[in-house]
Amino acid sequence: MPQFKLSLPNILVVEDDAFIQAILNQTLSENFSVTLYTDGMDAFNYLQSGNVPDLILSDLNIPGLSGMELLSQVRNSGFFNTIPLIILSGKEDTDTRIRCLEAGADDYLVKPFNPRELDARIKNILRRMGK
Repeated sequence: MPQFKLSLPNILVVEDDAFIQAILNQTLSENFSVTLYTDGMDAFNYLQSGNVPDLILSDLNIPGLSGMELLSQVRNSGFFNTIPLIILSGKEDTDTRIRCLEAGADDYLVKPFNPRELDARIKNILRRMGK
């Protein structure tokens, strides 16, 4: 009897800090397929090339297209606007969090973060989406 391997949900990670990249890749690759970009414009070009991840995890302060600009582009797109997007940021202030959530972010997590908490938040969002 043939065995079928279930495909893992694909997470698009947009993060320019090498240390955070390593933590995210190590943490997320246990349960997800991870695609990593360091630049917001490169990540958006990846989307426009027909790649539709199950979730986007983006730093707020990235080169090219900032996390906020990437969020805006994704939410204003007729094709990508339903992809869940979590913002990671070193900014703890309430105004920044609210601005991101009002712009359409599904969640906001402050760095440094607990990798297990991030994993749980991603799984909860994907579960609610039926993925």
